[in-house]
Amino acid sequence: MSAQVAALAEPDAQPIGNGVFIAVVGPSGAGKDSVIHFAQNALAGDERVHFVRRVITRPSDPDAEDHDTLEEAEFIEAERDGAFTLSWQAHGLHYGLPASVDGRVADGAAAIANLSRNAIPALHARYANVIVAEITASPEILADRLSARGRESRGEVLARLARSAPLDASLPGVVKIDNSGALEIAGARFVAMVREALSQS
Repeated sequence: MSAQVAALAEPDAQPIGNGVFIAVVGPSGAGKDSVIHFAQNALAGDERVHFVRRVITRPSDPDAEDHDTLEEAEFIEAERDGAFTLSWQAHGLHYGLPASVDGRVADGAAAIANLSRNAIPALHARYANVIVAEITASPEILADRLSARGRESRGEVLARLARSAPLDASLPGVVKIDNSGALEIAGARFVAMVREALSQS
């Protein structure tokens, strides 16, 4: 997946500390949104946790991620006006994280967002404390889930999965969470990771 990433910090700015940014990455079908929704329910009422509402140039889908929508021209104008702390392009769409995230992290919160893996270097440059939660699942499970969506044949799904590469485990702050089984297992591990990160921030 290609992405053009823009970190909108000043060149000489110091990384924002105190809190932590938790980036959720992983292949399609791994259940990233499901794990995030599980954590939202488990951590409801904890003001130290901020689930970032992304801005995307596509209509909202009630069966998927809840996000804000802008037309492409509106997004580009907002980006130019400094509305985003981080923005990128992928799959022909524009994605942005609101600039208000900086203040939440500076105040000691854990900010959580689904992110493109290609945005991770810019994320490390922006924030002092970053955890990358890679949600994974077995190839068979991924193929079953993606085939069930009906957008591609199983053969096309398997070919796409064969081209995808796992995240480099040697990168700093990477935590792999297998979501091949019950959501409660992966979700509980993710929630425990968030709470541990908060205890250390």
